[in-house]
Amino acid sequence: MKKKEKSSGFKTLLLSVVLSSFGPFVLGYGLTIGHSTTQIADFTRRTAELLAIIVSFAVFAIVGQNDQIDDAKKKTIERKSNIFAGIVMCISGMSMLILAMLPGNNNKGNVLPAFVIALFGAITNSLFWRKYSSLYKSEKDMIIGVQARLYRAKSFVDICVTLSLLIVAVLPDSQISIIADMIGSGLVSIYMLLSGIKTIRENTFAVESV
Repeated sequence: MKKKEKSSGFKTLLLSVVLSSFGPFVLGYGLTIGHSTTQIADFTRRTAELLAIIVSFAVFAIVGQNDQIDDAKKKTIERKSNIFAGIVMCISGMSMLILAMLPGNNNKGNVLPAFVIALFGAITNSLFWRKYSSLYKSEKDMIIGVQARLYRAKSFVDICVTLSLLIVAVLPDSQISIIADMIGSGLVSIYMLLSGIKTIRENTFAVESV
């Protein structure tokens, strides 16, 4: 990997960690004033994704800085990092799916902080998706590739969450908001599970073939 490309990947991952850290904190505060199932699911999702991004950043930094590790060892470490990220996403997805099936509270409270985070996330993650995709085309780095896929999915999910929370905010006590809330949390759960399973399968088979 060229030094300039490595530096660009490092900076992008670091920026991802910094910006992703704001979501769980704001949503954590939002849970004290809002009780939307979609909001709780989104908080769980963002917390899990932050953990996965931090691990990916750490592995990318360590592997990239250590020239004594051979290519085969680097790929093994990167794949194990991706498998860990997939496991975290699966656990979060199953937890949210159980949460989505539990009886909800008709009083959703103030979901405005969660809505703002989801809207900001949809815009920011779309930009990161394009950036990671561009980096992957030039670097062909496995971790960068997984991040490109992750941010593509994150962008679509954030759009769904934004629309769901908008309905809950505009029509807080209506039947429509209850249905939208259930659909929103369900979509987030399914996304986490499918993305996690796909990441685990691809990297597990890759490890076995080394």
